[in-house]
Amino acid sequence: MHRYRTHTCGELRSSHVGETVRLSGWCHRIRDHGGVLFIDLRDHYGITQCVADPDSPAFRDVEKARAEWVVRIDGRVRKRPPGTENPDRPTGEIEVYVQDFEVLGPADELPMPVFGDLDYPEETRLTYRFLDLRREKLHQNLMTRGAIIDSMRRRMKAAGFFEFQTPILTASSPEGARDFLVPSRLHPGKFYALPQAPQQFKQLIMVAGFDRYFQIAPCFRDEDPRADRLPGEFYQLDVEMSFVTQEDVFQTMEPVIRGIFEEFAGGKPVTPVFPRIKFAEAMLKYGSDKPDLRNPLVIADVTEVFAREDVTFNAFKNVIRAGGVVRAIPAPGAAAQPRSFFDKLNDWARGEGAPGLGYVVFDEEGGTLTGKGPIAKFVPAAALSALAAAAGSKAGDALFFAAGEEAKAAALAGKARVRIGDELGLGDKDQFAFCWITDFPQYEWNEDEKKIDFSHNPFSMPNIAIEEFLALDMGDKERILGITAFQYDVVCNGYEMASGAIRNHRPDIMRKAFAIAGYDEKVLEERFGGMYRAFHYGAPPHGGMAAGIDRIVMLLVGAINLREVTLFPMNQKAEDLLLGAPSEVTPKQLRELHIRLNLPEKG
Repeated sequence: MHRYRTHTCGELRSSHVGETVRLSGWCHRIRDHGGVLFIDLRDHYGITQCVADPDSPAFRDVEKARAEWVVRIDGRVRKRPPGTENPDRPTGEIEVYVQDFEVLGPADELPMPVFGDLDYPEETRLTYRFLDLRREKLHQNLMTRGAIIDSMRRRMKAAGFFEFQTPILTASSPEGARDFLVPSRLHPGKFYALPQAPQQFKQLIMVAGFDRYFQIAPCFRDEDPRADRLPGEFYQLDVEMSFVTQEDVFQTMEPVIRGIFEEFAGGKPVTPVFPRIKFAEAMLKYGSDKPDLRNPLVIADVTEVFAREDVTFNAFKNVIRAGGVVRAIPAPGAAAQPRSFFDKLNDWARGEGAPGLGYVVFDEEGGTLTGKGPIAKFVPAAALSALAAAAGSKAGDALFFAAGEEAKAAALAGKARVRIGDELGLGDKDQFAFCWITDFPQYEWNEDEKKIDFSHNPFSMPNIAIEEFLALDMGDKERILGITAFQYDVVCNGYEMASGAIRNHRPDIMRKAFAIAGYDEKVLEERFGGMYRAFHYGAPPHGGMAAGIDRIVMLLVGAINLREVTLFPMNQKAEDLLLGAPSEVTPKQLRELHIRLNLPEKG
């Protein structure tokens, strides 16, 4: 017989009845039923109920067992007594009558229990993460994560991609977040950086002549954490392809992403064909470039209605005169809601920094649409009808309004859309609703510095004829700010799942693109020299994307925080409470690296 086990704790069935077996695992739960001891023995594979009564030769030893002790049990498999079966457990028809018992690893008093689903403070859970990971839900989440990554690899290889590994120690490169820097012992005063993404390497792989690349890539960014972004590091499915258009990327990657979700969605519907929504349309209709399409509400632009001469609501008119807009968020059936519903939304809007949410509640008298509410008296019947028509509203519905400078009004309307949808219980939450967001602006106006900046990824190809782009007048601000890029996101249920672009692969276009944003060729050579030089030696048109693995897993297992799908995450202060990182280093280590600390004064 094997030293530790003949079977796992998830393996035994009624077909094993009568056999003598050996199991090893953790004492998940211990119960004393009138002198008869029950141990639910747990290992990676499942749980088996083990029983010892006073006639068992191991009874005295079993009595000493405590929660989370690691033990070996020898015993005979028998059917559970009628009525005591557990249909929710694969081993629920049998139990093991204990004949021999050995303690392999005793446990101290637990700082948190493994049995049960009680929530514990983050500090406790992360300090004792090895105990937290023994809990069933978290354990299953991590196994699902591994299965999802296996599925990604299979699907990518089936689509003709080859897996590469790019360097972890590389050069510092400004890509939108702070780098993690690594001092060089061999080159005093110089630093490596951990890659924020393999962006330049994967483009260089295309220039080197490899056609289809992918990688399960670790990425490192020194940025503030949030619920859908881990501090320090994360993983992404990184992809690049040569000789492709934007449509080729969509046709290749949409089946991969959809297939992964269909495989692990547990029967929940997945969007069969991802709709394409332009960035400008998304900001207008949903107030966000990450719209949750499970919510059926669509925002309407009603600026023209409030600009009419017969409308006398001056608060909105003043906004419009100053160049602002008015957006309307429909609330179907909200006329039946109590006054507190409207007051709560107004209070919420004030908490968001807005004066409130004006609203109109539609009614009907003699076949004519009427309105009530704080601004209804300023809006005559014809304008009310125009508002209802713009938003697709009718009697019994309400319209809420967000007014201000366009970006701020869109943002408030987008948040209100989510809030109203949740309050009214609209849309089927039990689904995965995908879309592509396309045509992101290439540039944006930096009001603080009074200059044009890149809006998103500086490596994106502008969506404009090459000759036209190269001939652009550098002073034509309006024309430049109207240029979109071959840049796209995959969005699911309000989360950005993936982001990508067709790359700017020509040195002349790259020089022009960076010059528009105020960077000369010297900056290109200093910051992106390796890639920029490579483009001078025959670079193919190429494009790709990167999908966030942690977020994909989080959605598929129904978690609300990335820490629930990650083995050893840091806390919100970017601290590893289990191993104590970041930590101080010795003076000797600092001397070897030629580093002297200049710490901020305490207090």
